[in-house]
Amino acid sequence: MKIIKVLIIDDERFAREELKRALSDYPLFELVGEAQNADEARAEIQGKKPDLIFLDIQMPGESGFELLASLAEVPEVIFTTAFDQYAVKAFEINALDYLMKPIRDERFALAIARVMEKGKKQEAEKGTLTADRTIFIKDGERCHFVKLSEVYLIESMDNYARLYFGAQKAFLKTSLNQLTEKLDEAVFFRISRTHIVNLNYIKEIFPMPKGKLRIGLKTGELLDVSDRQSVKFKLINGV
Repeated sequence: MKIIKVLIIDDERFAREELKRALSDYPLFELVGEAQNADEARAEIQGKKPDLIFLDIQMPGESGFELLASLAEVPEVIFTTAFDQYAVKAFEINALDYLMKPIRDERFALAIARVMEKGKKQEAEKGTLTADRTIFIKDGERCHFVKLSEVYLIESMDNYARLYFGAQKAFLKTSLNQLTEKLDEAVFFRISRTHIVNLNYIKEIFPMPKGKLRIGLKTGELLDVSDRQSVKFKLINGV
């Protein structure tokens, strides 16, 4: 397994030292930097591209949640905090783990094990965004970690993609072309210039004139498949 680059973000020096001590027992984890506030953290993340960040939630200025919402690309996150009232929100956005200060060695070991398990899966998947991968997106002032299997429709909006998941929708700063190259084609299919659908959410398929198709999603949307993609869809799915 490859070396995992780690960044520690905490405004308390003692807390940073404790995390560094705990990390020293795990040779696969390389500490590449530390930061004591959101501004420093953004610069470190941009410059050093860590795979994992240990992130304090309550810091002077911007909180850990606000820092995540400001990032275009988000590493794996383990929250660290002395305040348990943030636990629910942390798990709502599917953080990798949530550690209460002072952090016990056995609890830290469990968090490390989770990181390594996920890292092994991602290494096997390489560049493909499989359905069990999680991405970070924000909807206005809210931010979420969303599992791709929950995204049922992706719509092109100029240089952005609008993702539909559950009863919500949010923008991701990427084009449909870029997403098409990364998404798992066994799950996601681009039906036209403007739409990608999750195949698991297709409820009905309707034949249309001149060999075209129209699909109905379980969520109620009716979408037309382009001429070219109708042919490809039939070949792949035996329609």
